[in-house]
Amino acid sequence: MDDVPSSDALFSPLIEHAIELSAQWHDGTYRKSVWRDPAFEVPEGEEIQVPVIAHLAAVASIVRRAGWDAPTVAAAYLHDAIEDMNEHGQRLRRKQLRDAVGAEVARLVAQVSEQKLDDDGEMRPWRARKEDYLNGIRTGSPRAAAISLADKIHNLWSITQSLEAGEDIFAALSGDAAAQRWFHRAVLEASRAHDDPRLAPMRGRLQTELDRYEAALQRMK
Repeated sequence: MDDVPSSDALFSPLIEHAIELSAQWHDGTYRKSVWRDPAFEVPEGEEIQVPVIAHLAAVASIVRRAGWDAPTVAAAYLHDAIEDMNEHGQRLRRKQLRDAVGAEVARLVAQVSEQKLDDDGEMRPWRARKEDYLNGIRTGSPRAAAISLADKIHNLWSITQSLEAGEDIFAALSGDAAAQRWFHRAVLEASRAHDDPRLAPMRGRLQTELDRYEAALQRMK
């Protein structure tokens, strides 16, 4: 039976290492909104939050289901590791990532990471960061485009879920409703620079999430 995976395909030490490193780096950091009621009793005075690792696992799952290889899935788990500080305010250097999981994964992560800070260590303008990111998706590898599409699929799904739950999600985001629409559409268009057939269903799903987002915005008016 051709569709039965080999035993080696069932487990990847590289992906396992990426999961561990991602969970360690993002430990104690959370998403910017909550869109579900808790499924368990929350202690009094505590607030339910969504750990960042939940997003990373969702992105990696999309990449895996779309048929990409182990280094791409590993990079999907780590796609925010260079870009985002940990809970202690530290930044993971590319060399540290390369030493941990290899040059191939580190290169993919770098291709989907925004350059948030300028040469003086100040935060760069949102639009400038996004424009550079989009150029990187257009000129980078199809595998980087796949990680980007998966990331935006889940991000936009999360934004729409927050809107439908009555959360003021835009107060927590850097870009307003129009900016989010522009950026996610621009990622979709940037991915068209690559013709790998595995990207087609990912583009279709991002378009579905764009449609859901527009419908949610219309209901808010």
